[in-house]
Amino acid sequence: MHIPDGYLSPQTCGVMYAISLPVLAYASKKVIKNTSNRTLPLLGIFSAFSFLVMMFNVPVPGGTTAHGIGGTLIAIVLGPWEAVLAVSMALFIQAVFFGDGGILAYGANVFNMAIVLPLVGYGVYKLISKDAPFGSKRQLIAAAIGSYVGINAAALLDGIELGIQPLLYHTANGTPLYCPYPLSQAVPAMMLAHLTIAGFVEVVITVGVLAFVYKYAPEIFALREGLNEKNTA
Repeated sequence: MHIPDGYLSPQTCGVMYAISLPVLAYASKKVIKNTSNRTLPLLGIFSAFSFLVMMFNVPVPGGTTAHGIGGTLIAIVLGPWEAVLAVSMALFIQAVFFGDGGILAYGANVFNMAIVLPLVGYGVYKLISKDAPFGSKRQLIAAAIGSYVGINAAALLDGIELGIQPLLYHTANGTPLYCPYPLSQAVPAMMLAHLTIAGFVEVVITVGVLAFVYKYAPEIFALREGLNEKNTA
């Protein structure tokens, strides 16, 4: 799903940075307020986990890749704004040191994978799991649905961002200047890969890790809830 440099126009990249940076600034303020010395290491651990998951890429048509991300999982365990920062940090390291995703396209990748994915996935999870007992099957089902919807929402936006490039930026004879694939190709390619492959990878990752945490490390949730109570007291 990483968009490389050269597939989005500088104007599009600028708009995506303008959208993403204020969200990252807000997320940073929320995380600073809600994170303690005991929970801060978890943020780094889950960011590294997201980085590792995203390194297993499956190429798809349109110059992008399909892979799991773990954004909804991090949002459920640590919180949605923590997930925004964790995935953003993983994307930054990938772009700068591994060339996975462009530097100019970083704002777009952050918007799709680090902002939309965890926030949408977490929202769906909360809607379905409302009042469900801790560690219940309903929570796991909610996590599965949330993670599937979240990654596909990100994929849809990815496809739209790529697909509008030929419409907006082309030469006088119609030759695309950036991504050559129109909406009729970019969106189906992205959605097919994520509805059939990456979405289910994300579900397996989310449910598998969450079930493990529920059973063997429930204190993580206790730390988070305790900190939230402290900040609202």
